[in-house]
Amino acid sequence: MSTSNHYRSNLRDIFFNLFEVLDIERTSLGKPPFANFDGDSAREVLRQLEQFVHREVSPSFAESDRVPLTLDAEGNVTLPPALSKSLRAYMEAGYQNMELPEHLGGYGAPPSVHIAGLELTVGANPCIAFYLFGTFVARTIDRLGTEAQKKRYAQAMVDGLWGGSMVLTEPDAGSDVGAARATARKADGDEWHIEGVKRFITNGDFDGVANIVHLVLARPEGAGPGTKGLSLFLVPKFWVNEDGGLGERNGAVCTNIEKKMGIKGSATCEMTFGDGKPARGLLVGEVHDGIRQMFHVIEQARMGIGVKSMSTLSSAYLNALEYTKTRIQGPDLKRATEKTSPRVPIIQHPDVRRMLMLQKSHAEGMRALCFFAAHCQDQVEILGGHGVGAARELDQLNDLLLPLVKGYNSEKAFELLAVSLQCFGGSGYCLDYPIEQYLRDQKIDTLYEGTTHIQALDLLFRKVARDGGATLQGLLGQVQRTLEEQAGGEALAGERKALERALGDVRGTFGALVGKLNESVYHVGVVGNRVLAALAELVIGWLLVKHAAVALERKEANPADAAFYDGKVASARFFCQTALPALTLTRKLVESSTLDVMDVAEGSF
Repeated sequence: MSTSNHYRSNLRDIFFNLFEVLDIERTSLGKPPFANFDGDSAREVLRQLEQFVHREVSPSFAESDRVPLTLDAEGNVTLPPALSKSLRAYMEAGYQNMELPEHLGGYGAPPSVHIAGLELTVGANPCIAFYLFGTFVARTIDRLGTEAQKKRYAQAMVDGLWGGSMVLTEPDAGSDVGAARATARKADGDEWHIEGVKRFITNGDFDGVANIVHLVLARPEGAGPGTKGLSLFLVPKFWVNEDGGLGERNGAVCTNIEKKMGIKGSATCEMTFGDGKPARGLLVGEVHDGIRQMFHVIEQARMGIGVKSMSTLSSAYLNALEYTKTRIQGPDLKRATEKTSPRVPIIQHPDVRRMLMLQKSHAEGMRALCFFAAHCQDQVEILGGHGVGAARELDQLNDLLLPLVKGYNSEKAFELLAVSLQCFGGSGYCLDYPIEQYLRDQKIDTLYEGTTHIQALDLLFRKVARDGGATLQGLLGQVQRTLEEQAGGEALAGERKALERALGDVRGTFGALVGKLNESVYHVGVVGNRVLAALAELVIGWLLVKHAAVALERKEANPADAAFYDGKVASARFFCQTALPALTLTRKLVESSTLDVMDVAEGSF
């Protein structure tokens, strides 16, 4: 094992989610707009991608961390050679087109299959996945832009392998996007000039691509304050002429790259617009609706971050599992007092097994959560798109799940990566093994695309309150139906009992929070993260029980794969025994929470 071949994929569990639990061959594939993509195609492309990322992407992981980016006087960022090689190979292979519709030259695959591909890519080297954002920008233009913008940008970005970035954050505004001060001034024709400085812009600049198209939030002159006054603009590094050809260098320049604790190969840029040279741009869709438009981008980015955290934890667990099978240390605990007792692989020690099951059950549960959300996205597209007819209910469920995917996965993965490292003992703290880089690279996931508490506020104030809790109650109703159907029969009776109690605790937690809000909105600030985590763990526990029920059925038909299916049951059992009981404590803490912390004088902290 070394950092050069660090990645441990789990295509078997990905296929279990897609084809045995979600049954996408029946529910998603072969139906418009995925009519030309079938199960064989999905399996084959994912098998090929798995081999590709191990061969071409994973080897650049360590160099991405240890060889620094460079920035020249003209604002051009140069990537480490190994990272550039991996990125070029990926782009030329065309796997980034998995998320694109067929009319843009894409695979025409549903979101569930794209998310599977993203898991493999971001697990092998997350920096590579970030630099592929141009494909999503093209898809966004194709969805939100005018016909002229689609013709001028979307297809050119796909065909030319251009890069892209989303540009929101400003130095003084931080997560308060509505406080942004970047301005937009109407120029000639359909052109706008953008002025201002943005910070923490992922892949704001990098070499190896002919152009980079930025999606920039700015405030047109005369527009009102707050988020409602913001508009969304297309601002390229090189101006794109009306015929699609590239023009002169635009006034959108990287003026600094951040020095970070992790994910070092991803260029996190300060971007300066309009300093000495106009930063020319186009209003997206000719509609002053920037924050709503940008949320199409933000929500997908949040989904991607949740997948990144899950994939990192999964690889860390599988690395730890491999190590514990080969590391010989100490006698079996039952024979610890015998001087001549043989030394055993540390996987035989109870505490090590506890740590392994902690990682396994959560990694598989997070994967189940990600694919459950992605499958909702499949059905939204099949039923006609966002907010249309029968798709509306599923669209709202997906919206409810996204803060769980991003907020819970990112927080819990960081906590459990420390457990992965612990399995290696002192060796895990050394650069010889990838876990210390996993920790550093993953920590950012709790911070960008909205911190964990922003996810909690989004869950409670936007996703739950929006429809008076109807979507939440619908989700809890699905959990209740699984209990009523007695999924898994007698074999999972204990797990269903734990799930039933957890369901009651989560209902009680939300009820207690509603009561607290009558006292003060501050209560959300004090307990909001706990509530988000409780709902996420209930949903994960429910999904693991459903997966275990499927595994019990499949084991009978596929006895040769019994070890895998037994592992699914073990994950559900461990999670229900160790994670779900904690929701009772969460309920009690929310019920008894106070605002005493708000009365502590600043000088007393």
